[in-house]
Amino acid sequence: MTAESSRLRRPGRLGRAFVAVAIATVVVLGGFALAEYVANDLGGTTLVIYTYPSLFNGTDCNVPYAGSVFAPFESVHHVHIDVECPSGTLVNTLLAQANAPTADLVIGLDEITTPEAEAAHLLVPYAPPALANVPSDLVAELSPDDGAVPYEWGYLAIDYASAFAAATDGAVAHATLPDFTENSSWARQLVVEDPSLDITGEEFLAWEVEYYTHVLHENWTDFWTGVKGALPPPAPDWGTAFGEFMDAPGQNEMVVSYSTDPAYAAYYGEAGAFNSTVSWWNGTAYGWRTVYGIGIVSGTRHLALDEEFENWFLSGAVQSVIPTTEWEYPANSTIAVPPVFSAAIDPASIVPLNDETTPSALAGALPGWVETWLAIFS
Repeated sequence: MTAESSRLRRPGRLGRAFVAVAIATVVVLGGFALAEYVANDLGGTTLVIYTYPSLFNGTDCNVPYAGSVFAPFESVHHVHIDVECPSGTLVNTLLAQANAPTADLVIGLDEITTPEAEAAHLLVPYAPPALANVPSDLVAELSPDDGAVPYEWGYLAIDYASAFAAATDGAVAHATLPDFTENSSWARQLVVEDPSLDITGEEFLAWEVEYYTHVLHENWTDFWTGVKGALPPPAPDWGTAFGEFMDAPGQNEMVVSYSTDPAYAAYYGEAGAFNSTVSWWNGTAYGWRTVYGIGIVSGTRHLALDEEFENWFLSGAVQSVIPTTEWEYPANSTIAVPPVFSAAIDPASIVPLNDETTPSALAGALPGWVETWLAIFS
């Protein structure tokens, strides 16, 4: 595996380790990376959007596709768009500014953080007309009352190196989570993210809990007590975990990541360097679906314009660039993904474990799950 694949980035995969510092920065210093996109001869209205630095394959909040993605909306509606990328998580930035919101819209809340934002009344529910093209199960898994609406989705997965697949005679391709508790040589190769620090780690914890509870009908803590003596130290964030997977051939041969990673590798000429799997049982694949949403911030100064933007964000003009910039599936079901996505697991073959709970129940349960996980690993 080469450095080309190590450039892979994921939407909104910011850790939680620096939340307190981030809030202080937002409140006291207003420390943001900022990119402003201004079309010619536009009016004086400014629309402020909070998002993550890698939006549309950007770096440090610099969106290379701004001309094709944002400029048409600016031109039609005679506005400026300011894209800001706060440090820490988006939901904690919105919490810090709840009494004096700066943003009009937020792009990048997910199935973990959207319920948190809604519980704190940080979002204005809105169902845009284009939501008719978004599958109802995605809406239900993110926000049944449309506090945020889906714009992209995917699945968590366990990436595994081709050498490890050969060493297991292909068994890893249909792995069950108990395979890791029963075989320490497997567990020693699996890099996971710390759920107390990282959103991907939280999502994997939710995946594991729902799988053990609703598929195996066993105590979910059995997985973690079974592997804790063999697992490598949990990584503080997804980027670190993926780097450990890519940079040490023969070690860390598996990592909790995303099912479209093999499509990304194929796109950059490395087809087959690694593949991914989910959690199988009795011939059925079960996985955790990640859903990313766009929402209107409570206290916005431009509600009607926000609604127009949210609806436009679900249109083909935006949705068609998602597959090869976000490396996720567009929420708009009328948009086809490119052929390279055939390298990924067919998402239609996976049973989403999200359907076993509701967003609000998930938000309520996660803190206790994380606390239990910390007690096991202490």
